[in-house]
Amino acid sequence: MAAAPENVQIRVHSRRGVNTIHPVSVESPHPAAAASPAANYREVKHFKKWFPWLIPTFVVANVVMFIISMYVNNCPKNSISCVAGFLGRFSFQPFKENPLLGPSSSALGKMGALDVAKVVDKHQGWRLITCMWLHGGVFHLLANMLSLLVIGIRLEQEFGFVRIGLLYLISGLGGSLLSALFIQSNISVGASGALFGLLGAMLSELITNWTIYANKMAAFTTLVVIVAINLAVGILPHVDNFAHIGGFVSGFLLGFVFLIRPQFGWVNQRYAPISPAGYSSAASPAGYSSTSRAANPKFMAYQRVLWLLSLILLIVGFTVGLVLLLRGVDLNDHCSWCHYLSCVPTSKWSCNTQPISCQAEQTGSQYTLTCSNSSKSRSYSLLNPTATQIQGLCAQLCR
Repeated sequence: MAAAPENVQIRVHSRRGVNTIHPVSVESPHPAAAASPAANYREVKHFKKWFPWLIPTFVVANVVMFIISMYVNNCPKNSISCVAGFLGRFSFQPFKENPLLGPSSSALGKMGALDVAKVVDKHQGWRLITCMWLHGGVFHLLANMLSLLVIGIRLEQEFGFVRIGLLYLISGLGGSLLSALFIQSNISVGASGALFGLLGAMLSELITNWTIYANKMAAFTTLVVIVAINLAVGILPHVDNFAHIGGFVSGFLLGFVFLIRPQFGWVNQRYAPISPAGYSSAASPAGYSSTSRAANPKFMAYQRVLWLLSLILLIVGFTVGLVLLLRGVDLNDHCSWCHYLSCVPTSKWSCNTQPISCQAEQTGSQYTLTCSNSSKSRSYSLLNPTATQIQGLCAQLCR
């Protein structure tokens, strides 16, 4: 009597909402299988664990870019006063100018911040990419990098550096693009668009691979709550929520394209050992021949539909967005309420996004600055101030 074929199973283990997937071999009385450990275990490449090196590299790159930004800023030379002056050239702009402990807006502009006027009029489209590697201050940098480590390392372990790297960069570009179409009077920096892309990809990955997860509703609810809270924070002033929304939508669609996983039935069949008689032991008491693999497709029909629709929407969305941006279109002219998605005015704060400007009057070494936005005025005793110093005083006066 022939020995019963060996079964190869795939199990999903859920620990604190984080699902890991790996093959488990079931003991079998088959003597040939018992004699060869390699026959009992075959690595399932579709669920292998990757060593995360790209996300930590991104974190280091962001930190290095912030240090360079502070060097370029050179607060003692370009400002009247600085925070943490003992840092010398790396000291921070005054709190009234930048409460995040960081450089001036002019320094960020030199480093490659997203400035729509320069993108459209001076053809500096590279700013759509460089802005995601810059940060407005220490607090901004810490918040984003901690989030990137928590979210990104787990995703890179599960899906590898190529897919997660592309997802991060394309999502960041999507966030920059939507931001540029709505916020055209101020500069924008930060990795938040790319981070929201990773969050969106986590959500779409859960949806497209729905059948292979345990505790799926708990994971889905947790993700939705996290995304909703982070988007709600974006309605505060001086937060670019359009970058968050653009990055999230881009990442959500990219997740259906990049993070699709094969079904268990197909994996069982593909990695089940073949018996000497030519039969595949694909999790069936009697086993199936190799021709039965068609019974279990690699991807479900809904996965293929979501993959195709997402790819089409991504191509159309990025193409239309770039065309509108290069033509200088301001989407606020076509959507009267959309500005509320980024800031909701209250009695505690204003959502005025007009660029800051001041009128200066000089009498000897006495300079009087008047803010054009609020009509506030103040006099300063300055000796041959630079344009950057006056710009910094104007920013403090108008905030």
